Amino acid sequence: MTIATQPIESDIPPEHAPAGNYSPFFLFTSEEWAKFRADTPLTLTADEVKRLRSLDDPIDLDEVRRIYLSLSRLLSAHVEASQLLFQQRNRFLSLSDQVKTPFVIGIAGSVAVGKSTTARILKELLARWPSSPKVDLVTTDGFLYPNAVLRRENLMERKGFPESYDIGALLRFLSAIKAGKPDVRAPRYSHLTYDVLQDEYAIIDRPDILIFEGINVLQSRTLPADGTIVPMVSDFFDFSIYIDAEERQIHNWYVERFMRLRQTAFRDPTSFFHRYATIDESAALAIAEGLWENINLKNLRQNILPTRPRADLILRKGSNHFIETVALRKL
Repeated sequence: MTIATQPIESDIPPEHAPAGNYSPFFLFTSEEWAKFRADTPLTLTADEVKRLRSLDDPIDLDEVRRIYLSLSRLLSAHVEASQLLFQQRNRFLSLSDQVKTPFVIGIAGSVAVGKSTTARILKELLARWPSSPKVDLVTTDGFLYPNAVLRRENLMERKGFPESYDIGALLRFLSAIKAGKPDVRAPRYSHLTYDVLQDEYAIIDRPDILIFEGINVLQSRTLPADGTIVPMVSDFFDFSIYIDAEERQIHNWYVERFMRLRQTAFRDPTSFFHRYATIDESAALAIAEGLWENINLKNLRQNILPTRPRADLILRKGSNHFIETVALRKL
């Protein structure tokens, strides 16, 4: 095990770096991390992993065994500890009718970095624990403002930035989840039409574990000078994960995925991006580069990357999309 002075690439010049070990993280290589799986069973098959992974994500059973079994074991310990603390606090407060609240896991990171694959793999692994917990997965896409609103507010080119989300709806949803309320509605989103689906909802009914995935879920906000309580999305998380990679790698993955989608989803006439399937390759590549440069890169630098230090766990990917290092926050 390595105790990290800088768990991931730092922008701090060496002459300004702090002396000694001030990092709040432990840093492990993927090989070191894999040893923590202990006797955690592998409950997924190769076909299931293939079904769960996103386009161009090469995750396989070896990667699940190397990274995700240890993570599943760690999360199991956190869930058990949370349940014990819940019981102890109820005894302390002499409460007897408190509803057990779901354990909420937040997953953050850039577009095209592999958040969706991580979320789906974790959902399946956690649901197959011996206790058979009920695990639900919700993404923040459904909490974006509809395209009609974004166009009216001149925000279509800021889609995915913090201001493009209905933060009030996000906070009401998570508050209801943490209150243990039944049948909480999460709005649905279509990546085909690139828009929120009007009057369509997923019903989340008191899961044991909720995975909440989105690029900006660890986003902080300006706090009022008078000390007024201003909740943030991450206030409702019990554990948070940031999926990380070098900027140039994320750029490559985004462009490669865009070009692949031209041969698949974009060919559907109902796709918002159908027009990109019919232009020549060089024009499509220029559009992909422009979308990355003008929207996704700006969002990464301004909003997403600054939230990385707020995570409890940072999974750092290499050029092959496999995890190379794991940074775990110290207790």
